[in-house]
Amino acid sequence: GINAEYGRISEMFFRITLEKNISLHPKFLGPSFKSDLMKKLHSEIEGTCSGRYGFIISVIDVVDIGLGKVQEGTGFVNFKVKYKAIVFRPFRNEIVDAVVTQVNKMGFMAEVGPLQVFVSRHWIPEDMKFDPHSTPPCYISDDSTVRIAKDDEVRLKITGSRFDASEIFSVGSIKEDYLGLLVNASVNS
Repeated sequence: GINAEYGRISEMFFRITLEKNISLHPKFLGPSFKSDLMKKLHSEIEGTCSGRYGFIISVIDVVDIGLGKVQEGTGFVNFKVKYKAIVFRPFRNEIVDAVVTQVNKMGFMAEVGPLQVFVSRHWIPEDMKFDPHSTPPCYISDDSTVRIAKDDEVRLKITGSRFDASEIFSVGSIKEDYLGLLVNASVNS
């Protein structure tokens, strides 16, 4: 479950309190069991995605470790661990910087950390056309001054998100002022 404590760190990042049942093998029930429990919590939680809360980036604090309960027949001990974590969750109309991972005639895919964002060709400015003959394939402006290809950095606006049980997928746009290809400032100097 989740405690109603949402602490906003920035637009997409939150500090929330969550609970997780962690099972420990009997061989870890020695003097360092808390350290082993913490290692298991970090390895099981960090980098996962909860459609309800977002991507769990990091466990930052353990609030409480409940009394262990022995599982009959296995000897494993279950602990209810209450912890604080930093989560990453996209919101509609948020402006983010992303890295293009794939370009095709339908649009392009980009990553914002662990989040996949699709930008449809309908949400790319009209003066940019898909060029399948370019290596790598790209979207290029009519005057050839702007080119968006794989590994380029873009600024985009999240226009919507779909939340599944263990996945978040977003769609975005670069069809507004100040959105699109990010040009390295040192290149223009």
